[in-house]
Amino acid sequence: MSEPKTMEHVDLERYMGTWYEIAKFPQRFEDGLVGITATYSFLPNGKVMVLNSGYVGDFDGKRRTAKGKAWVVDKRTNAKLKVSFFWPFSGDYWILELGKDYEYAVVGEGSRRYLWILSRTPRMDEPVYNGILERLKEKGFDISKLEKNPQM
Repeated sequence: MSEPKTMEHVDLERYMGTWYEIAKFPQRFEDGLVGITATYSFLPNGKVMVLNSGYVGDFDGKRRTAKGKAWVVDKRTNAKLKVSFFWPFSGDYWILELGKDYEYAVVGEGSRRYLWILSRTPRMDEPVYNGILERLKEKGFDISKLEKNPQM
């Protein structure tokens, strides 16, 4: 199966800011976290600071954060980035889909082992979510592995 297609162009200025994690393929580094957000901002060197955070156990739990850096690897589209939380290790961060007004994003990578559905708000309309799921199925993702993340 060929790699999933990314967006043809991403306006990184519009992409910056806070995103709420609506659903994801479970990953060890997010085990036990709820209310997960990812906040992106430009660094003076043109790279992107990534700040992921969530609450341990429930919304009264301790807030856990992880800070990383991202950089564009496909300057033609800005849709393929690398993210690193522990140098020298990095992972692919491909922007597969974006809402017309950057109200949601779907992020994955070539092997289809990682997948996140992100929203600018803590809730996503069911028809929008279901449409994303349909398109992900068409792109070869096993959506049965998706797990919704509670948001406040």
